[in-house]
This record gives sequence, C-alpha cells and structure tokens, in this order.
Amino acid sequence: MTAVSVAGEWQLLYNRFYRKLAIYTMQWGRIDLSRHRIAAAPFGGPVAAIRDDSKIVQLYAESARRKLLIFNAAGRALASAIWDRPGGRLVGMAWTDDQVLVCVVQDGTVYRYNIHAELCAPQFSMGKECFEQGVVECVFWGNGMVCITEGFQIFCVPDFKNPVPCKLSDPGIDEYPLCVAVIDPQYTMSGNVEVLLGVGDHVLLVEEDGVQQLGVGVGPFQKMAVSQNGKYLATFTHDGRLLVILTDFSKIIFEYTCESALPPEQISWCGLDSVLLYWDERELLMVGPNGNPVSYLYDEPIRLIPECDGVRILSNSSMEFLQRVPDSTVSIFQVGSTLPAALLYDALEHFDRCSSKADENLRLIRSSLAEAVETCIDAAGHEFDVSRQRTLLRAASYGRAFCSQFPRDHFQEMCKILRVLNAVRNHEIGIPLSIQQYKLLTAPVLIGRLINANHHLVALRISEYLNLNPEVVIMHWACAKITASPAIQDSALLEILLDKLKLCKGISYAAIAAHADNSGRRKLAAMIVPLLLSIEEDDSALVKAIESGDTDLVYLVLFHIWQKKPALDFFGTINARPLARDLFISYSRYYKHEFLKDFFLSTGRLQDVAFLLLKESWKLEKNPMASKGSPLHGPRIRLIEQAQKLFSETKEHNFESKAAEEHAKLLRLQHDLEVSTKQAIFVDSSISDTIRTCIVLGNHREAMRVRTEFKVSEKRWYWLKAFALATVRDWDALEKFSKEKRPPGGYKPFVEACIDADEKAEAVKYIPKLTEPRERSEAYARIGMAKEAADAASQAKDSELFGRLKLTLAQNAAASSIFDTLRDRLSFQGVY
Repeated sequence: MTAVSVAGEWQLLYNRFYRKLAIYTMQWGRIDLSRHRIAAAPFGGPVAAIRDDSKIVQLYAESARRKLLIFNAAGRALASAIWDRPGGRLVGMAWTDDQVLVCVVQDGTVYRYNIHAELCAPQFSMGKECFEQGVVECVFWGNGMVCITEGFQIFCVPDFKNPVPCKLSDPGIDEYPLCVAVIDPQYTMSGNVEVLLGVGDHVLLVEEDGVQQLGVGVGPFQKMAVSQNGKYLATFTHDGRLLVILTDFSKIIFEYTCESALPPEQISWCGLDSVLLYWDERELLMVGPNGNPVSYLYDEPIRLIPECDGVRILSNSSMEFLQRVPDSTVSIFQVGSTLPAALLYDALEHFDRCSSKADENLRLIRSSLAEAVETCIDAAGHEFDVSRQRTLLRAASYGRAFCSQFPRDHFQEMCKILRVLNAVRNHEIGIPLSIQQYKLLTAPVLIGRLINANHHLVALRISEYLNLNPEVVIMHWACAKITASPAIQDSALLEILLDKLKLCKGISYAAIAAHADNSGRRKLAAMIVPLLLSIEEDDSALVKAIESGDTDLVYLVLFHIWQKKPALDFFGTINARPLARDLFISYSRYYKHEFLKDFFLSTGRLQDVAFLLLKESWKLEKNPMASKGSPLHGPRIRLIEQAQKLFSETKEHNFESKAAEEHAKLLRLQHDLEVSTKQAIFVDSSISDTIRTCIVLGNHREAMRVRTEFKVSEKRWYWLKAFALATVRDWDALEKFSKEKRPPGGYKPFVEACIDADEKAEAVKYIPKLTEPRERSEAYARIGMAKEAADAASQAKDSELFGRLKLTLAQNAAASSIFDTLRDRLSFQGVY
C-alpha cells in the first residue's frame, strides 16, 4: 500500500516518471508574482523581488516607494532596501554563482547587492554606447551577463569578479530579435560566451570575433532555452512547434506540435530529459522526447527556476520541486515492482507486522541483497520527506544485517548527508537542496552560504558534524558580532568574543583585530593584539598590528618580540615586513646604533652600515681625541676607514669608497700639521683651505706635500698660492712666483688676487700680461683706469663691451668722453 501511495504522486512521460514535490508554503505574505520582478538563485538560493515598474499595479497598504526585497526559498524575509538607484528603469536582475544580486538599469549602470540587500561592490557602467543607446534586455549565466541595446549592439561582462565590459561583434540587424539565449563559455569551443539571436527564419550566433547564421529556414523562433550542459537548444517556433536541436544546429532531436501557436511566457529545461512550457493561462506543459506531454494547471502565476536535476516552481503561495523520479526510487515504489530493493522494502513492512513473509522475501533476494541495500540507501538520499527517509534507511539497515560484506561507511555517509540536508531545508534556513545539488555545491560552499546569511549556529554544527574546520564559521561570526554591536563596550564585547573563540584553538585573532580596526573600534583591536602575544602568536600579532595602521601598536609588538627572540630571528621577522622594518630602523637610528648596524650586516646592507659609521665620525668632530694625538689611531679616522672598507665591497658605491679613503688621508695629514704647527686650525678644512693655510703660515713645503698627496692640478695650485701670498701681502714673493715659469692658466690669478686685496699698483704689473683684450679691458675698468680699459676694448672690437664699460664708469665724465670718442673713431654702434 505504501508503494502505491508513493507512485500515485508520479506522472508518466513516455517511459519516465516525474514527481512534483511540495517543498514550502511561502511565508512572504501578499507578494504577487504578477506585480513583481523576481530573481531566484539556483541551488535552493534566495529570492529577490521588486515591484515591476513596467506594469501598472494596484498599491495596497505598502508605500509608493519601491523596495528591493530578499527572501529565502521559503519566503522568509531576509532583508530589504529602498530602491532609489538612478539610471532609469530596472532592465535585468539575477543572482551570480556567488549569490551576489546583479541589477542592471536602463543607462547600463550595474549595481551589486549581497544577501542582506547591501551594496557589496562599487557600481560600474557597461560603457558609453550603452549609456547613450540604452539597455533593452539582459541575459545572465553563472557569473556573467550579456546585454542588448536599443541600437541592437551586444555587450558582455564575462566575469563579475573582474567586471570589464567588452563589445561583441555587430549582428548587423535593423530590428529587435524575437528571442535571445546564451551558451555558457564553459561549454563553447572558444571558451567565450556565444549569444543566440532569433532573427527571421534563422538564428544568429554572435561571438566576440564574428557572427554566424544557423538553422536557416527552421524558424522563426519565439522562445529559446539552452540546456544545463550547453548541448541542446529548446525552441518554440512561430507555428506552435517545440523543437529540441543541437546547439550547432546539426540535428533536430525531437519535435512536438503544441495546441496553441501563442508563444509561452517561460520555457525551461527539467534536467536533460524534458522541457517545460508555461503560458499565462496558468498551464504548465512538460514535453518529453516521446509520448504525450504532462499538463499541470495553476490558479496563480508561477516562476520556473532551473536546477541541475529539475525545476523549482515558485508561486504566490508555494515552492515546489519538479524532477524526474530517480531510478532507485522507481525500482522500489513502482507498482508491481519485484526488483530486489522493492522486495527488501516489502520485507521490512512484513517484519514490522511480525509476518513470516519477511524471511521469504530475504531468501528470494539473498544473492542481490547488497544491491538492494545500496538502492534503498540511494533512494533515501533523494527523498525530501523525513519519515520516508527513515523508512528507506531502516530497510537498508534491515538488509545489511543479513549482508555482512556490505561496506558500513556507505550507510553512515548517507545518514550524515541527510542530516545536513534536513537541517538546511528547514523553513527558517530555507535552502531546499536535493542530494545531487548538494554534491555539486559541496559542503564547504554550503557552509559559506550559511554564514553569509548569518546562520552561524547551524553552520558550526554542520562543520563539527562533518569534521570540517570550524574556524571560518567562528571567524565570520566574530566579525559579524563586532559589526552588529556598536552599543556594547569594548571590554564586554571582548569577553563575548573570547567565550566563542576558545572553541577553535587555531583561530586567527589577528584577522578579528584587523576587522575591529576597520570597523572603527581601534581600542578593541588593541585589546586583541596583546592576546596574540600572550598565546605566543607573535607573527600574527605583528601582521595584524601592521594592518591596523597604528604605529604605537606595532612598536608594542616589536618591543615584545625584540625582548623574546634572538637577534638573528628578530631581524628575519621584521625584514619580511616593510612597515615593521622601517619603524625599527627609525627607532634604532636614535637609540640603538650598534643594534642597527648588526641588523644591516645580517641583511647584507653593507653600505647602510658604512653610512652609519660616517655619521658616528661626524659626531666625533668636537671630540679632542679625534683632533689630537696619533692620527693613525684617532677614533674618527678608524670609523672612516671602516666605512671605506665596507663601501669598497659593493660595486655601486665606488665614489663613496674613494671619497672616504681621501677623507681619512686628509684627516691624517691635517692631524700631522696641527701637531707640527701646534695650531688646531687644519682639521675639517678642505684641501684648498689646507694648502692656503700652509702658505699663509709660510710652510711652503707642507703645502707642496698636500698638493702632491691629493694631486692638485697646476692651474688650481697657482690660484691657491697667488691668493694665499696676496692674503699675507707678500708682493715680492708673489712677483717671484709669477716669474718662475709661465703660469698654465695665464696671469689672471695674480690679477684677481691683487684686485681682491685692493692693491691696484700690484695689479697693474700683471694686467698687461693678460692675453685676452676683453679680460684686460675689464680688469682696467675694475681698478678705474678708463683710458687703458677703452684701449683694450678697442682691440677687442666688442660693441657690447663698450656699452657695459661706459655704464660701469658712468660717474666719471672724462672716462665717458673717452669711450664716446673712441667709439666714433672705430664706428662701433654702442649698446646703451
């Protein structure tokens, strides 16, 4: 009798049975599908609803402002938000694989919401053309979308995780297509989306790099739907025929003529075995490859939600699941079935009635008992009714008692899966997964969806039951608790968090501290970081302190690690983290110079050690030990020599190495001079000043020694000695020096030295020896000898010089007259 009652719920489509299971009575109140735009996520996901602004509807008690409403699959409200987005009419709305709600408005702007009706990512635009032309229709798949503009251009977003719109080839049409469908990129040869447009009597296949005509003469098509595996295309023609065609249009699989040529409002695949057609007259027609179709009548509007193994049917009042009856279920409950699983199930009924027929059934299937047990276990997995699950599992357990070789883990695994499925199917959770959907989705993804919907307790229990790491659940709960508890004081909230965090020993306190900091609760974050240190999570504490951006917190962790770890371990820890490294270097430059040198040496930064040594040598500038005593052992010289050696070990610092070497040599020589002269006037002066000072003091031999030691050029030597002799006003020595040999740079140094010493009489000795008339003219002008300056200028034949000299001697009337006379005689055009 049980088998008859179960099979009585089925419908036969040729040789295949289908069943329509009532999953939920919807709890969403007065939501009317005919008045709303609906988007339902696959895998038992949430349902989004918003009042359809393209229809004139009667408002009841609700506000005139439109709201985006989000429900679970049982119609239990999850969230809502006022819809006030600019950009025109809402054109398309769908859920991605990651349960992100994508909303596209008329000007091509795309908004993305999470399950809590919060904008979860920045809005983006489909581009200038979409904005100018306007979007007419959107078609979604998985994590992508195509949209068609009023100018009949097609734009695509291949992946919403990286939303970069691209334009497909121009289809070259001048009227809007009758219907549109897309083939998921994972099922195309090119790996890119293919768009099918019903145009005229054929279909245009539009890709990024071209357009093809397919099925010429087969159409026109009014509706199209691509199968789950991308191989088949269900089409409804203008004359009322349903065609199932391979997506490359190489073969028509089957054809069915409907009673009406009026195109259906919706067309959808039910698995891979049948196609559903829904008309506004509230009729749902299921058509298979053979036999008569199955018709379902509804007295309210419905929406078809395709799944991998069937179709969810959403109406104002209920959620149903239409699927092909699994083979294991058919073998047990089909009327008159004598298959081993049916006899085992029947044996359990006789056993419960204490009938001897139970033993007779078992003897009949003894050789196939393992197969019967496996079938009962599989059938239990496909059931939504908990009492029927129990009965089938009891039948399997009863048969397993007489089949010792049957693996125990199959039965245990199915019990685990069913407990998980029954928990999430509860209307409070509202995720009506079938076992096939669950296996495709996987347990970790299901747990991720539960915690995103804030069902943390259920997610935690499932994680523990399936021996999965509960860290992700507790972590998400802790972050959600921090976000949702602005009124709770930091200390009280920390106690609440710690009470749950201790459930998972390996949990990352650092990530929670970072979330607290990002949520504006820096004090709470600071209270968590010491916890990381107390449980010896030093690295995590340092990472999260860095992420918080609080330098005081970073220093707290740095000092803690500094005291605990050996120097080399500490250096390795901070060197991998730029902010910690830079803060340590900044601190050590002022307080821990030697420790900083050890750090630079351990990390191979020899040039930085060298710069530190130079800095130390500069600090010793006023130290008497650095300027007196033995120059070979002076602290400053030793530091500079050490720096020079380090610089010499790096190819990039040849200049610094040479400069440090010469600096040490100069300091050593200056120390000698100060010792010999008993005057502390040489150290830290330049080479030029050292030479000049020696000459001024009359120590010409030492001056020559400095010149030779540092390879001072002869031209520079003349300048230095000339000015030094002029400084002590030793004019005889200067004149004698000028006559030793012809100066390599001319007599200009002697002229400049005399003029600088304001000794015009001495300058006159050397000015006539200047080879350039221009230089002679300028020199005479500087000492006020106008006639000589004019004569020299006339030899230079430089009108610009004439003008400049006249301006220089403007106050001397006689000199000005001399310049005018000489200019007229030479016919120069003055420049005044």
